[in-house]
Amino acid sequence: MIGNWRLRQAARAVRSGGVIAYPTEAVWGLGCDPWNDDAVQRLLALKNRPEHKGLILIAGHRNQFDFLLDDLPPIWLERLSGSWPGPYTWLVPHRGRLPEWICGRHDSVALRVTDHPLVRDLCALTGPLVSTSANPAGHPAARSRLRVEQYFPGLLDDVLNGPLGGRRNPSLIRDLRSGEVIRAG
Repeated sequence: MIGNWRLRQAARAVRSGGVIAYPTEAVWGLGCDPWNDDAVQRLLALKNRPEHKGLILIAGHRNQFDFLLDDLPPIWLERLSGSWPGPYTWLVPHRGRLPEWICGRHDSVALRVTDHPLVRDLCALTGPLVSTSANPAGHPAARSRLRVEQYFPGLLDDVLNGPLGGRRNPSLIRDLRSGEVIRAG
């Protein structure tokens, strides 16, 4: 397992407004502090991704999303509890509790509680992170550190090395209100 000093270094980069790369359950991800508009804009520019599409937030534990979940209907909370931690991303109503640069033009936000131990430990130090696949728009998601560095040579503030989580596909995305599958995993 990666040393605590490497985790602290990556967390420091995030807290300083940096954009980092890290392994997730299936592909490498790019992340930053979701409350830092400059960091998010930089991440979007690296990916060539428009802001209006919105971004996924990832956490190491469900309680990191309590500010969004605390007043949801019990049936919705049961859906979340039955799938987290794990490879399930849910579109959850944000009710204006997040900045537009995270939600885009949507009334919901994509949330996932990871079961990847490295990312879970990173989120314990940083709080929730923006988490999006490490690739420029139109290119396959990076499945290795080498590919990340080829896509973004010298453009990231840190690369937290570690193994992928062993899944073949990115997380399943569902709408919390309807249960509808938006993207199959």
